[in-house]
Amino acid sequence: MSSPPQPGTWRLGRLAGVDLLIRPSLLVMGVALVVLFASRFEDRTDSNPYVLATAFVLALYVSVLIHELAHVAVARGFRMRVHSVTLHLLGGETLIEGESRTPWQELSVSIAGPLASLAIGLACFALEPTLDGTSADVVSAVAQVNILVAIFNMLPGLPLDGGRVFRAMIWQLTGREEAGIRVAAWLGRLTAVAVVAYALTRSDEPSFEIDVVIAVLIGWFLWQGAGDALSHAGRSARINALDARRIGFPGATPPPNAAQLSADLHGAELLKAMAARPAEAYALVEADGTIYGVLTARAVDEAYRAGRR
Repeated sequence: MSSPPQPGTWRLGRLAGVDLLIRPSLLVMGVALVVLFASRFEDRTDSNPYVLATAFVLALYVSVLIHELAHVAVARGFRMRVHSVTLHLLGGETLIEGESRTPWQELSVSIAGPLASLAIGLACFALEPTLDGTSADVVSAVAQVNILVAIFNMLPGLPLDGGRVFRAMIWQLTGREEAGIRVAAWLGRLTAVAVVAYALTRSDEPSFEIDVVIAVLIGWFLWQGAGDALSHAGRSARINALDARRIGFPGATPPPNAAQLSADLHGAELLKAMAARPAEAYALVEADGTIYGVLTARAVDEAYRAGRR
C-alpha cells in the first residue's frame, strides 16, 4: 500500500514496490537543461538541437532513476524499508526508514548509486561506436554526464553519496557515528563553496551565466543538506546516549500492570519500544524476568533535553 505523497511532490505511481515522486522543480531544471544543451549540440548535428537536447535530458533522468533504484535494491538487501524515490531539481533522493545499523551497511547502500551511474556511463561509451548521427551524440552525452555524476557523487561531503561513504569510514575507525556525520557535513559545506567558486572562475565560457546559476543551485543544495546532517548528528547523539538502565530508577516498585521493557534497551530501540506501548511509567526487567526498577517517560524526556547542553 502506498503512503500519501510528501508535501510539494507529485506521485507518478509505484516502481519496484516503491512510490515514485517528483518535485515541480524537476520540470524547471529539465527546461533549463534543454536550453543549455541545445546550444552545445547545435554544431554537432544536423537534427533539431532542441529535440536532441530533450532526448538527452530524458535519458539523463532515467539514469538518475536507475541510480536511486540501486540504493533501493541494496537497502532492501539489508531488510530496510524504503518508502519512496523522489526526483527533484538536482537529482534524486531515496527515503529509507531508520538509520544504518553498521558502518558496512551505510557504505554499501551509499556506494550503490555512484556505481550504477558509473556502469551506465561505461555501457554508453561501449555502445557509442556502434551508432552514428544523432543517436551517437545522445549516447555520448549521457555517458559523459553519468561518469561526471559518479565522480561528483563520490566527493567526501554530505549530503552526497561519497559523504555517506566517508561517514561510514570515520564511523568504523572511531566507533562514533556522530563524528563521521560531522566531518562529512563540514566537507559538504566546503564542497558547496568550491562548486560556486569554480563556476565564477570560468567567465570566458559562452554559457557562463547559466553555469553560475546551476552552480549556485548545486551549492545551495549541498549547503542545506550538510546543515541538515549537522542537526541530525546532534539528535542522533542525544538519542544514542539514552540508556534505560542509567535513566531508570533501580529498586523502585513499578505501578500495577505496568508495561515491561528490557533494562538493556538504549538509543532508538528504547524509543521504539516506548512508542509501541505509550505509558507514563514502565517496569524495567532483567533478561531472567526479575524487576530491575522503573523507567518514566518524563525521565527519558529530561535525559534527551539534557543532552542539548
